[in-house]
Amino acid sequence: MEINNPSIEQQFDEVAVHYDQQRKMLIPCFDDFYNVATALAELNINNPNVLDLGAGTGLFSSYIAKKYPKAQLTLIDLSSGMLDIARRRFQNYDNVQYYAENYCSFQYKEKYDLVISSLSIHHLSDEEKKKLYQRVFMIMNSGGVFINADQVLGHTPFIESLYKSDWNNYIEHSGLSADAIAAARKRTELDKMSTLEQQLGWLNASGFVGVD
Repeated sequence: MEINNPSIEQQFDEVAVHYDQQRKMLIPCFDDFYNVATALAELNINNPNVLDLGAGTGLFSSYIAKKYPKAQLTLIDLSSGMLDIARRRFQNYDNVQYYAENYCSFQYKEKYDLVISSLSIHHLSDEEKKKLYQRVFMIMNSGGVFINADQVLGHTPFIESLYKSDWNNYIEHSGLSADAIAAARKRTELDKMSTLEQQLGWLNASGFVGVD
């Protein structure tokens, strides 16, 4: 799997300590990004088994944990440095497992009520995304929910250019240092984005219903 590229681990290990603070300055509408994704995690149980793919510092999982304090969390990420931050975040939370692994090839032994991911799956190739969505469907309990909060490729070159221009303008006025902005732009070289329409199609083909 191409996600094994060590540059991914290295770049995210290097930024781990400052990642959460910088993320607020790198993501337009940061609060809406996570609050809307969390609001969509509507389940019929109060102690869900939750899997976070590309969990990083555990930021998305922390929103889910506030909504479901009795949840069992499993965080998986290539970057051990990021997971070290997650361990500190959840130091007073008993029900958390951590795996510094490739979530595409990891051998899952459980089924989950909620699978979440934020700003990670866009690092996969199209074929890897398809296979991942198929795997996610297979490891979910009946009635489960999959939420992928991620960036997508514009559906035309012109739209993509607008996305990039808007983001570059945003980060230039974010207050981040020049080095932090340069590092963020460097990380975009790892991106292998797909369009929204493509991914909705792959999710439907994998068996998911109510896809949007």
